[in-house]
Amino acid sequence: MPGSAGPGRSAPGQRAKTAILAGPRCASRYNRAPFSPVHSLIVPCDFTRIARHRLCRFLSAGALAVAWAGAPGSAPHAAAATALKPAPVNGFVHVALDAGHSIKTQGAISARGVAEFEFNRQLVFALDTALQAGGVRTSLIAIEGTTSDLASRPRRAKEAGAQLFISVHHDSAKARFHQDWVFEGRARTYLDDRFRGFSLFVSRSNPQWPLALRCASAIGAQLIAHGFKPSRYHADPVLGSAREFADEVNGVHFFDNLAVLRNAAMPALLMEAGVIVNRDEELVLAQAATRQRMAGAVAAAIAACGG
Repeated sequence: MPGSAGPGRSAPGQRAKTAILAGPRCASRYNRAPFSPVHSLIVPCDFTRIARHRLCRFLSAGALAVAWAGAPGSAPHAAAATALKPAPVNGFVHVALDAGHSIKTQGAISARGVAEFEFNRQLVFALDTALQAGGVRTSLIAIEGTTSDLASRPRRAKEAGAQLFISVHHDSAKARFHQDWVFEGRARTYLDDRFRGFSLFVSRSNPQWPLALRCASAIGAQLIAHGFKPSRYHADPVLGSAREFADEVNGVHFFDNLAVLRNAAMPALLMEAGVIVNRDEELVLAQAATRQRMAGAVAAAIAACGG
């Protein structure tokens, strides 16, 4: 939920091993490299031991599926580089992708105990791949998980020369709507189906908010076209915070005081990809195929909304 640009890649010649693994021991066996652009739900190496162990347990019902990601210059990346499309003519050519929250301030906790930041970072990696495949340059902001200063995020995007800033998050709701349940022997909380779907936010305090709204609306329209549904509860005075709709059809709200949006020099928007405290939606959002489909929708919208 709302609240340093990292390369997001392995060093030249290095290969980063990532995996979706059955069983809780995977945290100590994989992800030796600092970062990996693989778009499976991975166990990042710089999370705390407890967080990694928890995510492995979350994935323990799945089958073992190990993937190798080549570093820049290796065969897989070389092949991808040759397939890059020309930069879009009408869209943005440089986008900053901000991984919301951090390792210390983890954001929402999912129904099964996984920190929001883990979801945010994996979606940023998927967006990075989709945008670069379309010829868009990207800067990954706060991907290392140690950035606590919100104002520094859009500032780093400006320093990198980004034309559009997207802060990536996953959603929750007010504590009084959380219900108790037990998962793997531990007390957890969840939200019912009144709380599900994506949301997008723009700030009228941002000097380029009309363009940010145009892009947010385009992203919402593409997400809907790709099978995703917008949430409605943020606009509700009881279930949410009576956030005014900027574009109700496409799930866009005004949120004027969001620091990462109002402090940005370029058009800026915040994307809540879905509600991870909803037990069913959490499982969908944890799938690599979901992230790839969502990233494709965002990339298609960005290719058309700039300029």
